[in-house]
Amino acid sequence: MMKLPVFSLSLIALAISNTTHSETMPSRFDRSEPSQSDFGGVGLLQMPSARMARDGEFSASYHDSKEYRRWAVSVQIYDWLETTLRYTDTRTKPYSYNPGFSGDQSHKDKGIDFKFKLLDEGYWAPQTVFGVRDFAGTGLFDSEYLAASKRWGDIDFTLGMGWGNMAESANISNPFCNYKESFCIRPGFNGIPGDFELGNMFHGSAALFGGIEYQTPWKPLRVKVEYDGNDYSQEYAGVINQSTPINVGLVYKATSLLDTTISYQRGNTLMWGFSLQTNFNDIANVNVDEPRHEYQAKSDVDNSVNWDEVGSALTNNAGISNPEIYVDDKNSVVTVMGEQKKYRYRSEADQRASIILNNSLTDTADTYKFIDTREGLPVEQRTVVAEQLEAKYSGEYLGQQGTEVKNNKSPEPIAGSMVYSSNKSPFDYSFTPTLQQSWGGPEAFYLYQIGLNTSADFHVNSNMWLTSTIYLNWVDNFDKFNYTAPPNDGTDLPRVRTHVREYVASSDLLLNNLQASWMDELKQDLYAQAYTGYLEMMYAGAGAEFLYRPYGASWALGVDGNYVRQRDWNNTLKLADYTAKTGHATLYWQIPLLESTLAKISVGQYLAEDKGFTLDLSRRFDSGIIAGAFATITDVSAEEYGEGSFTKGFYVSIPLDLLLVHPTTRVGSIVWIPLTRDGGQMLGRKYGLYTLTEPAGIIDKK
Repeated sequence: MMKLPVFSLSLIALAISNTTHSETMPSRFDRSEPSQSDFGGVGLLQMPSARMARDGEFSASYHDSKEYRRWAVSVQIYDWLETTLRYTDTRTKPYSYNPGFSGDQSHKDKGIDFKFKLLDEGYWAPQTVFGVRDFAGTGLFDSEYLAASKRWGDIDFTLGMGWGNMAESANISNPFCNYKESFCIRPGFNGIPGDFELGNMFHGSAALFGGIEYQTPWKPLRVKVEYDGNDYSQEYAGVINQSTPINVGLVYKATSLLDTTISYQRGNTLMWGFSLQTNFNDIANVNVDEPRHEYQAKSDVDNSVNWDEVGSALTNNAGISNPEIYVDDKNSVVTVMGEQKKYRYRSEADQRASIILNNSLTDTADTYKFIDTREGLPVEQRTVVAEQLEAKYSGEYLGQQGTEVKNNKSPEPIAGSMVYSSNKSPFDYSFTPTLQQSWGGPEAFYLYQIGLNTSADFHVNSNMWLTSTIYLNWVDNFDKFNYTAPPNDGTDLPRVRTHVREYVASSDLLLNNLQASWMDELKQDLYAQAYTGYLEMMYAGAGAEFLYRPYGASWALGVDGNYVRQRDWNNTLKLADYTAKTGHATLYWQIPLLESTLAKISVGQYLAEDKGFTLDLSRRFDSGIIAGAFATITDVSAEEYGEGSFTKGFYVSIPLDLLLVHPTTRVGSIVWIPLTRDGGQMLGRKYGLYTLTEPAGIIDKK
């Protein structure tokens, strides 16, 4: 079951709606642009190929045949790594044989695929990959393969060798049998869904497969012909008749974002489907926004300064919320401190703010410093030299994009006296439409809840405030939740998360968060926070966090500790009996060998008071979209953990200005967790110091 995340968009909507791409976007008929297979991920029809999509490519696909329907999303995380998440609906099997549990819903199986590029295509050498299908699932379609693809003109040839489900025809003998007899038999599913079946790899039957993808003279149309390595004699849907191992299909590229496919497979079955594509690197924000102020030469500037007008312009035109302005004794250095809440790109924010200062100040002001804050914490200082700004707009830097920034550094003590402070109200509020959803549950494949989050903050001072979030439900189909009994899997773990259904369905009005928070920078690069109250939907308590983050370093180190008590799902204002001590030490590391990749390694104690570690890897693409995955291993065994074997999941974070009309720094996120269990569960803290101290915006690409 998917975790119930809060977000304000969908990836498929993003793929459909965003048609503005950079010039690197391939044309609609680029023959080198690969197409999706029936399983999701680049390939032929039933079989994979050695081709990879472009770095950052995202695809959502649906394919339908007589026995199976498959929904899949695929992301090219790096140019050498393709990942695919898939649900397979088996029409011939029920979800369970207990109608009270799952009604008449057909069986749904989730799977995860990986494909690794081993060798780039050369003049003679084919592109070569190694891949696994249905990894860490139920093993219904688990396979491993090696594949090589070579293009000659408009024809792309693929030859591969597979094991497992894709090799049930056993048209060749398994070469590993010659090494060890045990490789001749595939052990099969061990009965623990979600476990890594490493002992199955390269075991059992083996088969050759292959095919071609031909770009016809009519550019929108491609033809696929493949030799299938599977004879469908061992399918979960039952024995499927195969008249021939030859499958034939047509792919029609309707637009640069949409492919449609129809194929005739096994000599007796019609398959059809479609896929939507976009690229996380190429997606651009197209916002309606007021223009920048026109640059004025210093000689045209009045010597008198209306600081109220300057502060208002910095907020309205440069996006700096509640700015404070300081001027040094010589009137040469002007410092602006505030939180950027409008522009993700530093160059745009700095250029707008620099022009405003230039147009308002006298000749003596030669340096503009901008200090970004997050929840009152100063996180970054950037400096713009007025002389370089003048040179840019006088034509010396004709055609150059962005403002000349002298340096980015950790904030320094502010020199000078304050000349302006906004009349900031201590009270702030916001309304956010939210969609919570669950995929693959027993009652229905898709469950949803649409509502409104109302958030309010009251700032006692610059370091301490009260915050609350109230959720108001509007419409849902959570009435289909009918299974709230304890998990029947023999686990003795306390139910720290598996009452999620009771919580989300308990009321149409929920106080999800009410807490007091304090944050400060204890000394340069050392941050701290403390908090207490209703910390999340399921837990109340108190805790603290410390973070050491040297500015500009590729690493940071944090530690948090919490004492919490479970909230009563029948009345979330009350508390239940269960208490826990939980906390972690976390290393954050920007991996130098992997482009824009952050690794987070957390070691500590979880809500069920099990002990272990969490590894989280994420990639930031050029558009600001982040795709990541995490896994948690604790001292709870797979048997005691229950279905799923261990906690794992995927997430995508999307800047909302890619979808909205106006620029914003807000972000929406989608989280997919195959199954929520009680082991390896972290506290859902509202604020994390690493995220808060992340410098605002993204440096523009050169």
